[in-house]
Amino acid sequence: MNAAIETTDLVKRYGARRALDGLTLAVPRFAVLGLVGPNGAGKTTWMMSVAGFLHIESGQIDLLGNGPFNPAVHAGRITILPQDSELPHESRPLELLTHYGLLQGLTRQEAAQSAAAMLDEVHLGDRFNAPIRSLSHGMRKRVMIAQCFLGYPEVVLLDEPLSGLDPREVAHMRAFLTKRRGRQTLVISSHNLHDIEVLCDHVAFIEKGRAVRLATLEELLGKASTLVYALTAEPADYAPLATAVPDATLTFDAAVSSLICKYDPHRATPGEINSRLLPALLPQCGVTTITCGANLETEYLKNL
Repeated sequence: MNAAIETTDLVKRYGARRALDGLTLAVPRFAVLGLVGPNGAGKTTWMMSVAGFLHIESGQIDLLGNGPFNPAVHAGRITILPQDSELPHESRPLELLTHYGLLQGLTRQEAAQSAAAMLDEVHLGDRFNAPIRSLSHGMRKRVMIAQCFLGYPEVVLLDEPLSGLDPREVAHMRAFLTKRRGRQTLVISSHNLHDIEVLCDHVAFIEKGRAVRLATLEELLGKASTLVYALTAEPADYAPLATAVPDATLTFDAAVSSLICKYDPHRATPGEINSRLLPALLPQCGVTTITCGANLETEYLKNL
């Protein structure tokens, strides 16, 4: 794997508590990786360590194949949006982002052009010269997202980037981030598992300062080998179901009234499974939805 970020056995203490307790994690180049875990798991500490904001006690960080963060090497190549960041209230978006672009090493013309383009992309083209103090919380968050993409950095770290946005802007920013897939490496930390499922192609579960699982979203959710049938009731007789799909494994999740069918994608397509299983299933109960793969919340809770 060609990794954009590779961290090995990272340890970071705050007093007696280990925020990072031997965290090992590799982020493939051009991946959109979602970090999932409870408050205090170490997600933010890991991001801040990678970006060079925190000193780690032990372990190794390799950023873009050039060792730990070094301003002389990585300036303009990595950006970060901390969760609780703020902006100078008396500044204005265009001048502020132009200044940030200059700090990244862009020329004044490049910085101004990049700032204007990014503000347009986050729907703030009419607020170039509005004082930051006059912007809503959601608008300020969009300015901060825009600054992360100035000059097209190779790695972007985003801590809760969609919190505080209204539903329309959440949808717009999802599209904004999704189109970076395969072009930049993004790491997104969020408690909203639906956002992670929509945005990311890789997922890491972080618990107590350790990475307990890392997989592609397809592997994690079984989208190519699992069909989930939401039912109105549990089937009374599993025999005809097993006869219809003899090579598949069927289990019923009573908590969500769903039948889970795991099958070999090399031997059958979802359409073929449906054509065989549904005639045996429908006489026993109603089917409200059929989805490919489990959902991220279900898979995450299995790891607790």
